[in-house]
Amino acid sequence: MAGSLEALAKYRYECCEEAIVDAQLMYDNGRYKNALNRAYYAIFYAIRAVNAIAYFDSSKHSGVIAFFNQNYVKTGIFPKEASKIIKLASENRERADYLDFFVASKKDAEEQIERALLFKDMIKGYLKAKSVI
Repeated sequence: MAGSLEALAKYRYECCEEAIVDAQLMYDNGRYKNALNRAYYAIFYAIRAVNAIAYFDSSKHSGVIAFFNQNYVKTGIFPKEASKIIKLASENRERADYLDFFVASKKDAEEQIERALLFKDMIKGYLKAKSVI
């Protein structure tokens, strides 16, 4: 069972990496709303990779994020900055995806991608230490 969970965590981390590439492609082509979306999903997939190791998943984004914050940020495994990155990314993604007439700026997209890369690196270190990747 643990092997399959490690494979799932690795797969989800690979989805994170792919979403960051997609975010950068969107950014490079001036598609800033889509860049915000893909950068958020990179973070979300990374969270799900970590949660998989703990035998946890949820059908709701809020459940996935709450579990991660409760079990990994509040316990000090990840810094509080991780929670702030998640919150900002989620807010940006929701505005980009659901607000009519929302215009994402180049700066917003650039900052979201930078935070997603930072978050990915935090997760990568953790998954390497757990011998997942």
